[in-house]
Amino acid sequence: MLFILMFFNYVDRVNVGFAALRMNQELGFSATVYGFGATIFFLGYVLLQIPSNMMVHRLGARIWLTVILFAWGAISTATAFIRDANSFYALRFALGLAEAGFLPCAALYVTYWFPESHRARAIAGYIIATSCSTIIGGPIAGAIITYMNSAFGLSGWQWMFIMEGAPTILLGFVVFNWLTDRPSDAKWLDPDARAWLIAKLAAEKAALGRQGEVGIATVIKDPRVWSLGLLFGSGLVGLYGLILWLPQIIKEMGGLTDLQVGFLSAVPPIIGVIGALFVSWRSDKVGDRKGHMAGCYIVAGVGLLASALVSDPVLAYVLLCFGNGAVLAASPLFWTIAGSFFTGAAAATAIAFVNIVAQVGGIGPWLIGVVRDKTGSFTIALMTLAAFFFIAAAIAIVMKAEPKRAPAPVLAE
Repeated sequence: MLFILMFFNYVDRVNVGFAALRMNQELGFSATVYGFGATIFFLGYVLLQIPSNMMVHRLGARIWLTVILFAWGAISTATAFIRDANSFYALRFALGLAEAGFLPCAALYVTYWFPESHRARAIAGYIIATSCSTIIGGPIAGAIITYMNSAFGLSGWQWMFIMEGAPTILLGFVVFNWLTDRPSDAKWLDPDARAWLIAKLAAEKAALGRQGEVGIATVIKDPRVWSLGLLFGSGLVGLYGLILWLPQIIKEMGGLTDLQVGFLSAVPPIIGVIGALFVSWRSDKVGDRKGHMAGCYIVAGVGLLASALVSDPVLAYVLLCFGNGAVLAASPLFWTIAGSFFTGAAAATAIAFVNIVAQVGGIGPWLIGVVRDKTGSFTIALMTLAAFFFIAAAIAIVMKAEPKRAPAPVLAE
């Protein structure tokens, strides 16, 4: 279920990158206008992080996710009817508000169900949907834009927003009727398995809880929270920049149709899925999080830098694919670390606050737009994104990210 929700979360967040192939020209948007509209999403996204995650802790994931799904599905669908820059900015900002709680909610929800030693794989199991949203959504978006253009008086990019936003509203009803909040409510689990899981999670919670009652101020002052947020924020400058500009970057590499761009945009996330599954499995196996993150960001930086410097468009595309895939592979480890510092309400606050700090990376799409308008190409923009990946790798290497916990009692496996 989290995979499906994550899939549509990113489809509705980044499909504007495919809409821009025609929307920008039709509405007269410059690269800077489009980049700012893509970035303003993250302002709304930041504002409701902590309040939204506290609602999850108080109301439960089932009810709060239902509210989130109805809101973001309706706003995403309404984006089909923007007419100018101001309406574009307003709906992107509103979409950020609506989506604010989903990713932190999912990370918190995983801590309710999976012991710590399994969480990287569990999170990877739904985070890879961000890549799958492009693998599947890219060709679909390209097809809708191409073949639905002018149907019933609407442009292809308008049909794309309608056809990709409506399923999210329907998912709200599915979540409300199907999702289970806690293992204790899981009647579909074998009684012995349920009892084991509850005991295992309770023991980990007790061990982590020995650090005492933790308030919001303690969470905000924790240097681990800031270092992790700045690390992921540096990575997100590049990730968001790539995700929201990738179709246009690829199209500039050669005389390609929108449909061809849609299919070529699917290759980097395929590499990202493979990388995320391997890196998270290996991270769980050896117990290392930050070292694996650093490795992913180094590969991503090298890939983008090389892609910007080579002249052959095919080789530039291949390098771009591996660079983009590597940064996608790092994402599950961020959420695994973010959920390991605290428990209970403090965990909800920590996950949300880390994500707030990280959303400084939302400047990525706007930054690329400004550089693109100033230079007339994406070369300098890609080199700039590569620099942020190297910064993320450096922070990962030096930060202290181990959970502060007392030894937990050993439970029978």
